[in-house]
Amino acid sequence: MALSKDEREQFLAEPHVAALSVHAGADRGPLTVPIWYQYTPGGDPWFITGKGSRKHRLIESSGFLSLMVERVEPTVRYVAVDGPVLRIEPGTDDQLVEMTKRYLAPEHVEPYLEFARREHGESVAVFVKAEHWLSADLGAV
Repeated sequence: MALSKDEREQFLAEPHVAALSVHAGADRGPLTVPIWYQYTPGGDPWFITGKGSRKHRLIESSGFLSLMVERVEPTVRYVAVDGPVLRIEPGTDDQLVEMTKRYLAPEHVEPYLEFARREHGESVAVFVKAEHWLSADLGAV
């Protein structure tokens, strides 16, 4: 059964790990990788990735991408969105903190932030217009 607009937006707003897919060239399947993302109902999904990384370059080159999130309990449910990249801008420490707090338990936030600031290098924030939605709740399996 398809989800209503409110149900799919609320589900996407939960801190699931998304599968990000972006066109990787004529002779390859799409690059598909897990990624942390942020979304507020009615807004634009966004995520952070390494500046100059393969993912960053492919997103910039393609201009379009897909995100898909799912869960298997208490029911099998998923939401997928795709659309154009609205903008790519330098990532900020505030964005890193926001994303880390979304996904990690409070006691793990500071250690992860120390690691990320030391090891990850510069980042970019990618904002996407969720133009197309696909969703379903398949019930308990």
